[in-house]
Amino acid sequence: MKAIIPAAGVGERLRPLTLTRSKVLLPVAGKPIIGHIYDRLALTGIKDVTVIIGYYGEQVREYSLKNYNFNFTFVEQNERCGLGHAVGLGLNPNDGPVMIILGDVILELDFKKLSSSSENLIGVMPVEDPRRFGIVEMKAGKVVRLVEKPSSSTSNLAIAGIYLIQKGALLKKAVEYIISANIKTKGEYQLTDALQKMLEWGETFQVIDIEHNLDCGTRKTLLETNAYLLNKNPQPLPNLPEAVIIPPVYIGHDAVIKRSIVGPNVHLGSATQVMNSVLSNSIISDGAILRDVVLNESLIGQKSQVSGIVQQIDTADYTVQKLS
Repeated sequence: MKAIIPAAGVGERLRPLTLTRSKVLLPVAGKPIIGHIYDRLALTGIKDVTVIIGYYGEQVREYSLKNYNFNFTFVEQNERCGLGHAVGLGLNPNDGPVMIILGDVILELDFKKLSSSSENLIGVMPVEDPRRFGIVEMKAGKVVRLVEKPSSSTSNLAIAGIYLIQKGALLKKAVEYIISANIKTKGEYQLTDALQKMLEWGETFQVIDIEHNLDCGTRKTLLETNAYLLNKNPQPLPNLPEAVIIPPVYIGHDAVIKRSIVGPNVHLGSATQVMNSVLSNSIISDGAILRDVVLNESLIGQKSQVSGIVQQIDTADYTVQKLS
């Protein structure tokens, strides 16, 4: 079995942080988003991992090879033509079982159980508005229809970012079919449409419930995911005699905190400096310097310098922001 992780997205909804970084490398609760995905993937025993890269793809390649021991293959998606197109790039004509995990969600489920199944599985969770998602329609415990962002549907079960496909080669044929027939939804080649074609060809699918789908695609959900993971996995705290720390927080190595209050729900990257400040519910990237600020629900880029601000703020990497 191999895994495919589509990670080529631009991350427009997370600008300005993604102006200089891949979305999947944004920090959350102690490590980049894709690091959390790799940690969960390691529980399955899968060794071969294909990562679909594009925007700042070399950053993703460098981080992956430096920090994880999977047998990596990196495939570049030069054109953003949709998830189906991206997954198709990672498939080979002779592929067997394939696990597909989206690169901008962190999932809580039994990964070992999922990987040991002999069925085609789709991770699902109930949603309030099916029109925003790929939707699975069920009958007598089996999947009978898969539809991307339907205008109306009898189901509220949304596809939640993970798939186990037993015949990777057949999925590749299905992707090639929808591309050759120019079958698009919302202007893109969707993985949902390729899976529906497999269903029409006689393949059967079952669903697996996702315990938690921790979306990282917007600033709001990124901060919520950071808080959830910090609360679930409390981090040991260094001795900081000049700081008040309100758990849960993550504090990276070589961080300097003086005359400040940090927490709760703060990721503070390595080599950061925090002076005369109060931080809560925020993600502060590596090397940032904060002086005389009170920040809540903020996203601060790498090596940014922020001072004299009492508000919510997002900064790109290397930003210098000083307000009185």
